[in-house]
Amino acid sequence: EGLRGGFSNVPELQKQEGYMLKRRKWPMKGWHKYSSANFALQIEKGKVHGCIDVGLSVMAIKKKAMCIDLDAEENIYHLKIKSQDLFDEWVSKLRLHRLYRQNEIALYPNEKSFYYPSPNSPIKFSYKFCLQLTFTQRAANVLPDLIRHLLLGSVEESPVLCKRRSCLPSPSPNSSTVSLWNILKNNIGKDLSKVAMPVQLNEPLNTLQRLCEELEYSELLDRAANTQDPFERMVYIATFVVSGYASSYYRTGGKPFNPVLGETYECDRPDKGFRFVAEQVSHHPPISACHAESKNFVFWQDVRCKNKFWGKSMEIVPVGTTHVTLPEFGDHYEWNKVTSCIHNILSGQRWIEHYGEISIKNSTIDICQCKITFVKAKYWNSSVNEVEGSITDQKGKVIHRLFGKWNEAVFCGDPPSATCIWRANPVPVDHEQYYGFTKFAVELNELGPCLKLLLPPTDTRLRVDQRLLEEGNLEAAEEQKQRIEQLQRERRRVLEENNVTHQPKFFRRSKDDTWVSNNTYWELRKDPCFTHMDFPTLW
Repeated sequence: EGLRGGFSNVPELQKQEGYMLKRRKWPMKGWHKYSSANFALQIEKGKVHGCIDVGLSVMAIKKKAMCIDLDAEENIYHLKIKSQDLFDEWVSKLRLHRLYRQNEIALYPNEKSFYYPSPNSPIKFSYKFCLQLTFTQRAANVLPDLIRHLLLGSVEESPVLCKRRSCLPSPSPNSSTVSLWNILKNNIGKDLSKVAMPVQLNEPLNTLQRLCEELEYSELLDRAANTQDPFERMVYIATFVVSGYASSYYRTGGKPFNPVLGETYECDRPDKGFRFVAEQVSHHPPISACHAESKNFVFWQDVRCKNKFWGKSMEIVPVGTTHVTLPEFGDHYEWNKVTSCIHNILSGQRWIEHYGEISIKNSTIDICQCKITFVKAKYWNSSVNEVEGSITDQKGKVIHRLFGKWNEAVFCGDPPSATCIWRANPVPVDHEQYYGFTKFAVELNELGPCLKLLLPPTDTRLRVDQRLLEEGNLEAAEEQKQRIEQLQRERRRVLEENNVTHQPKFFRRSKDDTWVSNNTYWELRKDPCFTHMDFPTLW
C-alpha cells in the first residue's frame, strides 16, 4: 500500500552472499556462523533448505549491536555481523531487495512469491547445480524451456540454455571532446539523416536493433492474447505501446548507427517466445522495416524518421504505422508514434521527452479505441514523462483510464486504487558507464560462435565499425565507419548508372506503399549463412 504513491527505478539486483552469525535456540544456544546461502531457497540434489521472503518480513535494525532481526511470521531470525562495514553493506542490500520485492508484490499482488518443489518432486538433474529462486509464477512463464520445466514440470535429463551476457566489453567513450556545434551549426532546421557524424557520438547498436528494443516487454502482448475481454485486451496493447519508449530514458548520450542499404538484423528469443527480423529497405529516404512473430502475436512496422536540429535540441519525428495482430481473436491493432526531442544537445544535462498523441484502433472489430497522450513538459511544472490515456467504446464512453510515466510504470483505474499494469525493468547498476543500456539492449549485439555460423553476411552483428566501437577501439571504428559509408556510396552510384532499383531480400512493398515481410527469412535460414543467396558486400 505504501508504494502506491510513487515508484522508482530499482537497480538490477546483485547476489549478496557471505557469512553472518545466527542466534540459535536450545540445545545449541548462542551465536553460530552461517552462510547467507542458507537464507535463500536452494535446490541441491532435490533437497529444499527453506527461504525468507524479505519483502513480506518485518526488518528491525540495531546499529550499535550490529544486529538484524527478520520477522517472517512463522519464525524470527536474529542475525549479527561482526564488521561495521559488512553490517552497513548487508543493511543496504536487504533494503534494496525489500524495495524490489515490494514493487513486485504491488505489481502482482495475487501471485505466489516462490515456487518450491515438494520433497517427492519428480525433478531430476543431469548436472549438479543450485538455483537461487526469486521468481514469481509470472517470471517463470517467460523463462527458457529447460528452466521452466525444472521449476514447473517433470524433467529427466536435459543439457543446460546458453547464458546471455550481462555487460558490454568496454564502457562508453568520452564524447565531450567532439564539438557538436561545428558539425551542426550549418544544419539548423534541416534533416540530419544525411549528415555524417563521428563515431564517438554513436552507441554500439543501430536503428534495426532499436526497433527490436520495442519488444522488450512482449509479455504484455502475450497477456493481451490470453485476455477474453476486448477492452482489457486494449489495456495491454496500449501499455505495450508506452513500454516501447522506456529504454530511451537513459540513452541521450549517443545515437544509433544508421543501417546501410540491405543491412539486416535477426533476434531469435525462445525465452521470450518470439523471433524478429529487420532490414534496411531504402536509403534515401531511410526506411527500416521489421517483422516479429510468436504463437500469440504478429508485430510489424516500417519506420521513416526525420531528425531536425533546432539549435539547442534535436527533434525526431517518426513517420509510419505500427501493427500487431492477435490470431486468437482476429484483432488487428494499428497506431502511430509520437515526436521525441533531446534537449540541451550542446551543453548542460541532456534529457529526452516524448510528446504528442497516439491513437490505437482495432481495424478488424470497431468495438473500442484508445488515445494516449504523452504530456509535453512545462517550465512551470516539475512533472515530466507523464502519459494519460483512455479506452472508449463505440459511443465514446470511457471504459478504462490509464496513467503513469513512460519510463517507470503504467496504471489502470483511478488513484489511489489503480492497478499497476506494467513496470520498467531495473536498469543495470553500471548503466551510466555503458551507454545507458538496459539488460535487454546489452544482449542485442551479442555474437556467439554458434550464432555466427547461421547469420547472413548482412547481419548487423557482423558490422565491423559497430563491433569495434563496442570493444572500445574508437580509432579503428571511425576508420571502418568511413570505409563502410564509402562502399555504400559506390554501390548507389552503380545502381543509378545502370538504372537499377535496389530490391530488399526479406521484405516487399505492399499495395499501400508500406513494407511487409515476404515470409522467407526463417526458411532460408535453415541453410547456414544463407550460402545459396547472393548478398552485396556491405563491409
